[in-house]
Amino acid sequence: MNEGPAAPAGWYPAGDGERYWDGQAWTPHTRPAMAPPVPTDSYGLPHQGAGPGPFPRPASGPAPWATPGAPVYLTQVAPKNPALSVLASFFLPGLGSMINGDVGKGVGILIGYFVSWVLTIVLVGFIGILGFWVWGMVDGYQGARLWNARHGIVS
Repeated sequence: MNEGPAAPAGWYPAGDGERYWDGQAWTPHTRPAMAPPVPTDSYGLPHQGAGPGPFPRPASGPAPWATPGAPVYLTQVAPKNPALSVLASFFLPGLGSMINGDVGKGVGILIGYFVSWVLTIVLVGFIGILGFWVWGMVDGYQGARLWNARHGIVS
């Protein structure tokens, strides 16, 4: 006797954790309950006061993380090392910014550094060389710290 369509296979809440439904029967596989994603602002940083507990639902439809059987995707990222960014920019101004993902800014610093070397002919370039060299190191350090903060990594 057919009693209608079965629920799709996936992890479902069961007690204090989750249990896997294979589409026809419960399996012996269990896991701890997964925490819902933390809402973030436009910079990717957690909202003020964000933490465990109920989150506001969007005005239309259910919250996407509350849909039973929906796949859960976890993203892992490696932290950026501020010291490595400073060291890279020490030897090649702008390289630390490029390592952190700010390629346009890093290329701009590097071009400014090379143009300053050309301007040393008229003695004005020495100020630019020092300025772009220091700016590259400072931006490499700050860029790595900001990248880590956006991804929830304390550095």
